[in-house]
Amino acid sequence: MRFKARVVQPGGAIAVVEVSAGDAREAAARIAADGLGLLSLARAGGVLGGKGEGKFPLTQFAQELRALLDSGVALIEAVQTLAEKEPRAASRQVFDRLAATLAEGRTFSAALEADPGAFPALFVATVRASERTGDIGEALARFVAYRQQQELVRSRLINASIYPVLLLAVGSLVILFLLSYVVPRFSKVYADIGGDLPVLSQWLLAAGTALDQHLPAFAVAGTAAVAALVLLARTRAVAAWCGAVLWKVEFIAARMLTYQLARFFRTTGMLVRGGVPVVTALGMSEGLLQAHLRPALRQAVTRVREGQALSGALESQRLTTPVIQRMLRVGEKTGELGGMMERIAVFYDAEAERAAEWLTRLFSPLLMLAMGLIIGTVVVLMYLPIFQLAEQVR
Repeated sequence: MRFKARVVQPGGAIAVVEVSAGDAREAAARIAADGLGLLSLARAGGVLGGKGEGKFPLTQFAQELRALLDSGVALIEAVQTLAEKEPRAASRQVFDRLAATLAEGRTFSAALEADPGAFPALFVATVRASERTGDIGEALARFVAYRQQQELVRSRLINASIYPVLLLAVGSLVILFLLSYVVPRFSKVYADIGGDLPVLSQWLLAAGTALDQHLPAFAVAGTAAVAALVLLARTRAVAAWCGAVLWKVEFIAARMLTYQLARFFRTTGMLVRGGVPVVTALGMSEGLLQAHLRPALRQAVTRVREGQALSGALESQRLTTPVIQRMLRVGEKTGELGGMMERIAVFYDAEAERAAEWLTRLFSPLLMLAMGLIIGTVVVLMYLPIFQLAEQVR
């Protein structure tokens, strides 16, 4: 089994290496034996940062562990307690491995690092930095707040998109009902009456009749088309192409950049506040940026290593905005760079929320108007022959 890892080399440079090992723990051990610092680990072809994060309840683990530590329970006893209450076998095995590693006398961060499938490099780095000050509980609280803020922003964006999606789904069902059920009935009525029908009405009636006669085939074809589109959308090539197209639209690109920078600065700020060096924190947060932004970040990191201020290095690579630039400079002057980065994230999270709300308010009426026009057109074309017949009778 091959693994791809992002590591810190002895000179401080960030690199990506591939390792052959039986499992993730063996891969992590081999990387450590080579004198490299592990930042993230995943199977070759996967996403660096840990697939297992979604399987193991990391946020819940951090919350419960902090509560036990604040109550005065020793670290190894707290882990054993969590293992005893865990109903899922896979998670219980993670706790058991963690307790066994702690029993060997290794540090908590080393025990976490030995199981990269459950504990991502970001969490390990946060704990390792807290071990220097002895305040693990505070580090866990900071990580939980970070994860909760991420989930809050994500849930708000999802909630903003629910109404347009429902509107589109209901409108599509109404149009499908008209074409597959109502239009064919009108077609039979007009066939009995006879006479010339308007061309557009003939096309509509022909489409409705064909849909009614071959509904199972259309249903299968439609389901297959939707499934194919979903699968294509989930492929990296299509996702990269869609992203490249969106980044070419100036209005959308500006909003996407601020959202990317908000995530980037929130993660980097949490690490810096926890005691992680700025250069290391920037390297660990690199994966949160789009691929075309990462070379610019690497150039900025190189300039920071050479002694340039972070605000100037990021500005030279166009990874800031006027607001970010000013706030970073204030953070550098006051020595509160980590806290200022988190304030930057809060500022742009609020802006992203406002943008999503504005787009929803704009898009929903436009979508409703489009659906109304389509449904109205279908209804008018169905009744148009009757209107013409009434004129002829007069």
